[in-house]
Amino acid sequence: MIKGRIHIADKRKIQLTGGSTYIVSLPIEWVREGGLTAGDTVVLTTRPDRSLLISSDQSKLKKNVRSKVDMIASEDQEENFRSLVANYLVGYDIIRIVSPGGFSAAERKYLKESARRRLIGIEIVEETRTEIIMQNLLNFQDISLEKSLQSMYRIILSMMEDSVVALREADVELAKDIIHRDNDVDKFYLLSVRQIKAALDDSTLAGKIGIKDTKDCLGYRLIIKLMERIGDHVQNISLSVIQIDGEKGDNADIIEMGLLSQKLFQDSFNSVMGIDTDLANHVMRTSRMSIALGNKIIQRSEDSDNPYCLSRERQRKIIESFQRISEYSADIAEMVINMKATHIKQTLLKEAQALEQA
Repeated sequence: MIKGRIHIADKRKIQLTGGSTYIVSLPIEWVREGGLTAGDTVVLTTRPDRSLLISSDQSKLKKNVRSKVDMIASEDQEENFRSLVANYLVGYDIIRIVSPGGFSAAERKYLKESARRRLIGIEIVEETRTEIIMQNLLNFQDISLEKSLQSMYRIILSMMEDSVVALREADVELAKDIIHRDNDVDKFYLLSVRQIKAALDDSTLAGKIGIKDTKDCLGYRLIIKLMERIGDHVQNISLSVIQIDGEKGDNADIIEMGLLSQKLFQDSFNSVMGIDTDLANHVMRTSRMSIALGNKIIQRSEDSDNPYCLSRERQRKIIESFQRISEYSADIAEMVINMKATHIKQTLLKEAQALEQA
């Protein structure tokens, strides 16, 4: 599709050549703006609805695609890093960061450390006083989207398991370690977004990284965002544990809720891997129970003359984070049900096509 334009459907006649080959001409504007010439290769992808997707050969056009990021004057260094992340997500392989006046030591350190800590596959390959050049060295075909999701899931699950232990034992050091692990969650989150964006641009690549139908890309995009938010809430719980500063108390009800939200997350992810609607519906039912349990704990604490060692404010924050985790798990499960409905529709279309051809 040509960016910035709205195209009206263009009808073209199918022609027969050589007695057995059918051909159709391509719109000249599409060919020119795609940088194609006679002899170049295009990719034809047959879709379940019987439409035919014609795309340029992305392996040729996207090889070592370069971008330039101009540094802006800002007190918040994260603003410049967000521009770098945006270029990484849309698929640039080589990103040139330019500061006409030269990088300060703090700017250079922040960009390099943030890239290494938060972006998978990015390495600094060249730098001068005014430029830092980063290159993506990861081949998309080296890791499937499923592997990225599973890596992200395992990190979040380990964080959740340890957050319950840290809360029970008031283990500040363990809580700090959990917070550091959230950077690894963000790395796989950004990698997964990059993979999904690339799959939408290149249906051939989509198949190579395990996406059978690009219609699933939106569902996967929402699922990984929900997983990333769950990681953020586990981090928030760990921050509250640090604020307890080693004090133990009777937090059995909160621990119970933490274990329940952990099980919900496990089941929601398993429903994604198997597109299991029965398990997804179970998650949605149990999520409501988890949220109700949290409300009861909060109400009991407010009515009690002997509250937990946690202040009511910290207690409420922890419970609300467990409730958000339960809600996000239910949202993941709902996406599974939606994706399953799409798969069923596609199966019915294929069966209808087979009957027509019989």
